[in-house]
Amino acid sequence: MKRRRLKVVVAAGARPNFIKVAPLIRALRKRFQVVFVHTGQHYDFKMSGVFFRDLGIPKPDVHLEVGSGTHGAQTAKVLELFERTLLKERPDAIVVVGDVNSTLACALAAAKMQVPVAHVEAGLRSFDRAMPEEINRIAVDRLSDFLYVTEESAIRNLRREGIPARRVFFDGNVMIDSLVAGLPAIERSRVVASLGLRPKGYAVVTMHRPSNVDTKAALLKILSIFESIARLTPVLYPVHPRARKMIESHGLGKRFAALPGFRMIEPLGYTDFLKLVKESAFVLTDSGGIQEETTKLGVPCLTMRENTERPVTVREGTNVLVGSDVKVVVAAARKAIAGKWKKTRVPRGWDGKAAERIAVNLERSLVASQAGRT
Repeated sequence: MKRRRLKVVVAAGARPNFIKVAPLIRALRKRFQVVFVHTGQHYDFKMSGVFFRDLGIPKPDVHLEVGSGTHGAQTAKVLELFERTLLKERPDAIVVVGDVNSTLACALAAAKMQVPVAHVEAGLRSFDRAMPEEINRIAVDRLSDFLYVTEESAIRNLRREGIPARRVFFDGNVMIDSLVAGLPAIERSRVVASLGLRPKGYAVVTMHRPSNVDTKAALLKILSIFESIARLTPVLYPVHPRARKMIESHGLGKRFAALPGFRMIEPLGYTDFLKLVKESAFVLTDSGGIQEETTKLGVPCLTMRENTERPVTVREGTNVLVGSDVKVVVAAARKAIAGKWKKTRVPRGWDGKAAERIAVNLERSLVASQAGRT
């Protein structure tokens, strides 16, 4: 008798996670009936819709439209609405990615309803509980039945936390799958020339974490850092809407705009942004995913944090933790501009085929799990 085609719900709601679900949806659809749920955590077109276009993500089957709010309010709303989706769809499993509020809420709803949870990008730890994402990561991993990791440090973290080894799988990095698939379009992008820049003749900045943009003191610190870097090379800052809101609310918009050699622009789509990164002298960031993308692209990455949940990007890749000391940041920027960066390599499993391996593994695991219950 022919086996029933299993159903999985893939849930995502924020810009970084769309990059991860794009290859997953394509791979899973070869083996499963897939229901794609957009929670609406990022609802602005520049933060969501343009990524659907660039990454070829299908139109969501379900859109929860939760919008913005506090951590508690946003998580609660996703939890309530996603539970209704699960009651209607009755999937064999859900797939969640990353560490945003939507990831936690969807995993919690599924776990309470005894629906197996597959967490892609599991086990990453910054060991900094001040980061909301760290709380989400830890909680989601405890709730998950199948944990797919991107680097070996994640395996060690999960082992220390008591997660059974049989539930942990090293199948690679789906963030890199999207990058590999998108390289032809990235190469064709003319965004660098359209902005009047020359390859390797500028730096890219991304900054949005609360520790860097939520207070006036933090914004003044990054303003000083941007000013120092802009003396070395032109700096381009595609501004996250939340960061722009904070800059304006603290009355610093004119000061940022007036920095010589420094330009703030609207957020870019996936393809244009990565073209900008690929051709830059270096990137200064507080983002997690960009640490991985720069490692794959071989672009120097200066991470303005004291820690990283992606240590492989420091150990093997192009990433260096520079904190928020102006002298440290400027010294690293000088090295990158001079081409004196460290020797690097691409980590194991970052080959563009992770989603296919995850799909095969999840199907095998679910079939075995269901067979064990009969």
